Amino acid sequence: MIRLEKVTKHYRRHVAVSDLTISIPAGEIYGFLGPNGAGKTTTIRMVAGALAPTSGTISLGGYDLAKKPKEAKSILGYIPDRPFLYEKLSGQEFLGFTADLYRVPPKKADLRSEELLTVFELWDWRDELIENYSHGMKQRLIMAGALLPEPKVLVVDEPMVGLDPRGAKLVMDIFKSMARERKVSILISTHTMSLASRLCDRIGIISKGVLAAEGTEEELRVSRGSDNFDLEDLFLELTSGNEGPGAP
Repeated sequence: MIRLEKVTKHYRRHVAVSDLTISIPAGEIYGFLGPNGAGKTTTIRMVAGALAPTSGTISLGGYDLAKKPKEAKSILGYIPDRPFLYEKLSGQEFLGFTADLYRVPPKKADLRSEELLTVFELWDWRDELIENYSHGMKQRLIMAGALLPEPKVLVVDEPMVGLDPRGAKLVMDIFKSMARERKVSILISTHTMSLASRLCDRIGIISKGVLAAEGTEEELRVSRGSDNFDLEDLFLELTSGNEGPGAP
């Protein structure tokens, strides 16, 4: 489970996130939408443990991220929108390095690496240096690394950046399988309305650091009182004029 309780983040005088409460149970895929400057990226980084909130609490799998960071991060997989990779390693070496960080036993690490390189269609490139990978291949490799330790919580920032339609469908199928079969809690930040509609069980829309709407598509439709509900129209209505050039 991912739980944010009254989370607030200040950058000097700017309030990037204000009193944000979100709960994502095991097995749910939660789509987190918001324009640039709305506080979406700041929230993702706080959940991933890269930023500390000014106030409020964040827990992953029941572990308070501030009080038990080691335990919380041990069950966390994080996929950033701009992957950083050691490009002088091969794909196989990168996964081995990741396995060592998470203390995955060698035999299990080898099996998981082979499985994930195959699933993400990178097996034939396993011994090539990462610097020779395309952007889409790098994105798939960073996903493989995040999934290698079998996290119970997954945080994903713009997962489809750089992926072709085949790669995007592959990734969506993998996320759905993780949620349904392994009951992984997945938080996905995206600008793509169609992705949120096709993939996510529930959707939250953040505007000016505040959660402006939340629910399933059906719940959001009912809340608008319209049979002609369109997620993109709702997003534009709630966030119109809310982009902040200097805001995270």
